[in-house]
Amino acid sequence: MIRLQDATLAYGDRTVWRGLDLHVAEGEFLVVLGPNGSGKSSLLKVLLGLRRLTSGTVTVNGRPPRRGSDLIGYVPQHTGVVPRTPLRARDLVRLGIDGHRWGPRPPRPETRRRVEAVLRDVGAAQFADVPLEQLSGGELQRVRVAQALATDPRILLCDEPLLSLDAEHQRIVAELADRRRREHGTAVVFVTHVTGSPADDPVLPLADRVLDLGEARVAAA
Repeated sequence: MIRLQDATLAYGDRTVWRGLDLHVAEGEFLVVLGPNGSGKSSLLKVLLGLRRLTSGTVTVNGRPPRRGSDLIGYVPQHTGVVPRTPLRARDLVRLGIDGHRWGPRPPRPETRRRVEAVLRDVGAAQFADVPLEQLSGGELQRVRVAQALATDPRILLCDEPLLSLDAEHQRIVAELADRRRREHGTAVVFVTHVTGSPADDPVLPLADRVLDLGEARVAAA
């Protein structure tokens, strides 16, 4: 699903990582670790087609990555919502399906059905019509996971989505990603930051392999 060969990424004179070789297979759960500045989020930007490698090659499903691919779902870091944002939970999920289309229009019946289905899948159906600014942090991240899954992606990229969540919601979000790969064969690349004992971390026990960008190595989980 994902392949990087001899990949190097640099910002000006600063090399973030060099000579990275990585293959992520269908249904695999890869955890990406590393200190701040090690290029964890930059790796996801490369896979999303938002940043080009300095050297080396990268392919996603056998092709160079491109922006806006339905093959990839993306869950961002948890951030708050701008006050008075005129969106409900279901509206945010719908943007994952037809947000690239211009102008207001009623959703198609198949779009409505898909939105309802993914909200149920992540346990968010009960607050589908709640304005985003009224959702708790954990509820909002559930909705963002639903948005990422709205196009039925083959790859799920998660950029430290557990930040600022309590332990229970960290576990819930991590398990949603794990369930997706087990039930649908979706490859998961999950960026995280271990802050305590690895045994207590909600993500590491789910991993097949770990990529430590601080040491630029891939190891079995």
